[in-house]
Amino acid sequence: MTGDVNTSFVLDMQRKLYRWSSEDPNKVFADLFNLVCDRRTLNEAWRRLARNSGSQTPGTDGMTRRSVEQRPGGAAGLLDDIRGRLRDGTYRPEPVRQRLIPKPGKPGEFRPLGIPTLTDRLVQMALKLILEPVFEADFYPTSYGFRRGRNAHDALERIQKCLHPTKRGPSVYAHVIEGDIKGCFDAIDHHVMMERVRRRISDRKVLKLILAFLKAGVMVEGTVRHSVTGSPQGGIISPMLSNIYLTAIDERYGRWSMRPREPSINAAARRVRDHRRGRPVFYMVRYADDFVVLVEGAREQAEAEKRALAEFLKKELRMELSMEKTKITDVREGFDFLGYRVVQEKAARPNKHGRRPQVGKLFIPKSKLNDLRYTIKSLVKGTPTGWSLANVIDRLNPILLGWRNYYRYATGAYREFSRLDFWIWQRVGRWLKMKHGNASWPVLRRRYHLSAPGKRRQWTEKPKRLRHLTEGRTMRYPNQSIEKPNGWNAKWKIRQRDSMYDFQDSFRRLKHI
Repeated sequence: MTGDVNTSFVLDMQRKLYRWSSEDPNKVFADLFNLVCDRRTLNEAWRRLARNSGSQTPGTDGMTRRSVEQRPGGAAGLLDDIRGRLRDGTYRPEPVRQRLIPKPGKPGEFRPLGIPTLTDRLVQMALKLILEPVFEADFYPTSYGFRRGRNAHDALERIQKCLHPTKRGPSVYAHVIEGDIKGCFDAIDHHVMMERVRRRISDRKVLKLILAFLKAGVMVEGTVRHSVTGSPQGGIISPMLSNIYLTAIDERYGRWSMRPREPSINAAARRVRDHRRGRPVFYMVRYADDFVVLVEGAREQAEAEKRALAEFLKKELRMELSMEKTKITDVREGFDFLGYRVVQEKAARPNKHGRRPQVGKLFIPKSKLNDLRYTIKSLVKGTPTGWSLANVIDRLNPILLGWRNYYRYATGAYREFSRLDFWIWQRVGRWLKMKHGNASWPVLRRRYHLSAPGKRRQWTEKPKRLRHLTEGRTMRYPNQSIEKPNGWNAKWKIRQRDSMYDFQDSFRRLKHI
């Protein structure tokens, strides 16, 4: 019951903060620290933190959720201690523990991941609960990374829709600029970041807390390194801070892509107006630090915009655009974005006029297919033959299900899934042959096979069965509105003095992305 009270308090407060921020784009919030320190906020922050498997990963202090719950006083004692330290000003973030994560598909390359202490993660979660609705009202509709109610598929669907024909004729976008910022998260300038945060927050204690997290440092091989730039990847507030910082790019293209708090028809009218006047039009879609700019115009205009964008990033954000990796591509040749291959090509079926117009399509890149094969081959070959088949199935199924759920919207996905299923069946079969002294296929099939009528054979052991990629439906991603619910812009009516605010978006609970 207490958990419901905490959740209800935080949700009601988030709705109010979002509403106030939406109603007044120039409003500066001056008293938020008390909300961060409120016991109900900290309780809700702990509830969300504890249900995450990452709560068992220790930071530099070695503390985990289990160790907190087992010590005298438990979680309640920790929350009281943190609340007291926040209020008396003695709280100081600890350096984050650095861990190197292999880059998928790039053997030998790693990206750094910062792991804050459990205490710092708790305070960051409380900060995020209060600050996120304030800044969410300022984020642009074409920004999809790490935002409530938005995901990578929404960003891909938006690009795909831009490449489809419209009522006025074929898509006007001929080229795409594939943006790549050198070391984006490591290059975030703390001064520029704080200036952008101060546009909305004037509470000095909150500002001091944010800056302390930015400057907490990183523990590398027992040595603490303090950098003057960067936001450690892995911190709970890092995605929100990066969105605040990179919103400057959204602002640059807001004339065409759509600004916050305005109907989508306004941006469409501006695009049509510029098109008729012969001016170039740029439509940007961003997912965190990955973004593409669709260009209506000649390649020369795309080249000029690439140079102008590099100058803009250098001047406004003190970042460097990688001129080598930032490519300009014809949309008919295709480009990679968020793990998919996006191509404009003829539709598979003719329309009502008997023509096959150019449409945007999503494909599974060959590199991703090869990466999956490499991952499965390494996992199966690295499994000792003394293990049971059930152990192998337990290791493979989460990979297969996650991969299928992400790529189920690609054109020709079922065909690729079917090929992979046969290859995986053979790979696991070879492992079973080694396990059983090079036993024959008939022997293995009698012992480990489940074969339902009309369905492909599956490797099974006891209740465990190796899932097929083709088991789940492949489908088109549902057509989405650019204006999406986030859990705070719910449909409600609030009377405030002499005015009424009617929020039309339907409310539904959405998971954090």
